Amino acid sequence: MSKFKQKGKREVPQPPSGSLSDIVFMLLFFFMVTTTMRETESKLIISTPEASEAVKLERKDLTSYINIGTPIKSLQAQYGDGIRIQLNDSFKTIVEIRDFIAAERETKSEADRTKMTVAIKADKDARMGDITDVKQELRRCSALKIMYMAKKGEKANK
Repeated sequence: MSKFKQKGKREVPQPPSGSLSDIVFMLLFFFMVTTTMRETESKLIISTPEASEAVKLERKDLTSYINIGTPIKSLQAQYGDGIRIQLNDSFKTIVEIRDFIAAERETKSEADRTKMTVAIKADKDARMGDITDVKQELRRCSALKIMYMAKKGEKANK
């Protein structure tokens, strides 16, 4: 006869879950800090031209983007297959660029408004007349710092 009787079956103890919430919040905070959200969705097909002298942007937060190209296949039935201008997430006309630039200036601080840059991302097959029309409208609303987006070419990879 044994002195000690075992009562029922022994169960494996559960791991402590007290620090589980700390780990979850730490992971949540990490992903919130490191994740960048896409601001706009491109609705255009744009193959950027190559450039021999490419320079990176210093401050992307002071840049407003104007996309010029043909709509993607799923939108061509609605908008056609001609050249379109995309400002933020919608197609606009050249006349509406002035309102876009004014709204973008309002989002910047007073000191940064003079440093604001407009980046034109145009398809390499876009007509220069369309790009010139956009540039003329930017000139009318005093957005004089203009940059063209391009891929690095062979000569730029020194």
